[in-house]
Amino acid sequence: MTEQFVAGIVGAPFGLKGFVKVKPLSGEIDHLLKLRSVILRQGEKEQSLTIEESAAIPPSVAMRFAGFHDPEATKALRGAELLVSREDAAPLQPGELYVEDLKELAVLAADSGEILGHITTIIEGGGGDLAEIRLQNGTTRLVPFRKEFFTGIDLEKRQVILHNLWILE
Repeated sequence: MTEQFVAGIVGAPFGLKGFVKVKPLSGEIDHLLKLRSVILRQGEKEQSLTIEESAAIPPSVAMRFAGFHDPEATKALRGAELLVSREDAAPLQPGELYVEDLKELAVLAADSGEILGHITTIIEGGGGDLAEIRLQNGTTRLVPFRKEFFTGIDLEKRQVILHNLWILE
């Protein structure tokens, strides 16, 4: 399972003392306010930074990192992904899963157990979440990520059962 999660995206400088706005990807900010250090990723480059101070500015968080004490210095951080450990990620409610844990799950046919493909990602949509499935033949399909289609999610076996196979046509 994934041990690091992208918890937010660094935005524009905020104020004159080196703060940046961090947009949480979960919509929650409390877990970000408790952080003392993070890894920022920009492309292939990662850097570990100590958080000197943070404050809630809903729906975002203002953070000031050690070594970045003015708006000019923080401009270089814009667009960076804020990585956190599983323990520091947004807490799950009962029945919730991390999207990262669903990626690459094998999708099995309910009737035969045949592997149909793998989940590549979950896309948040206005009508609900969609699972993008890369089928065995290399094509992709979007399937509503709902109980009438997906059951038997087993993170240890890295698989999920798909019902109503007509949805793939």
